[in-house]
Amino acid sequence: MITREQKKEIVAELSEKFKKASAYYLVNFNKMTVADAIRLRRELKKGGFEFKVAKNTLIKRALDEAMLTALPLDKLLGPSGIVFSYDDPVAPAKLIKEQFDKFEKPALKAAVLENTFYDGSELKTLASLLSKPELIAGIMRCLNAPISGIVGSITAVMRDVAYLVEEVANKKAS
Repeated sequence: MITREQKKEIVAELSEKFKKASAYYLVNFNKMTVADAIRLRRELKKGGFEFKVAKNTLIKRALDEAMLTALPLDKLLGPSGIVFSYDDPVAPAKLIKEQFDKFEKPALKAAVLENTFYDGSELKTLASLLSKPELIAGIMRCLNAPISGIVGSITAVMRDVAYLVEEVANKKAS
């Protein structure tokens, strides 16, 4: 049995994680075997995410302590695990969807990305969003496109001048 002091520590830890996270996902790990849970934790750890399991009342207290209201409390029913993402808010959705497609567990109850609530039924939508590195790469491509065009134009002009000089040199030689 968990003591009151241990509960306070769990709430404080969860509250701190909620405050730092750019996104958190509430998953139902019901019907998952120990092997399934270990596999999920390993995959999440590889991605740089944290997975915590706690009682719903402690999760609710942690959300209240962190002053976060985006998650409706009716989602805190049944066994709940929380996936915390600190850097890339979308990447855990892709991983959870991949695991769900392969093993039909865990089920997504809800997600909160950048203080915006998403229902568990929106997992496909969340997983289809571009991740942070993909967005940055797209922006960099857009920024580099005009520069690449200018560089290409300059090189073409220099190539044409070199070709012209070579032709003039060939005519003078003959």
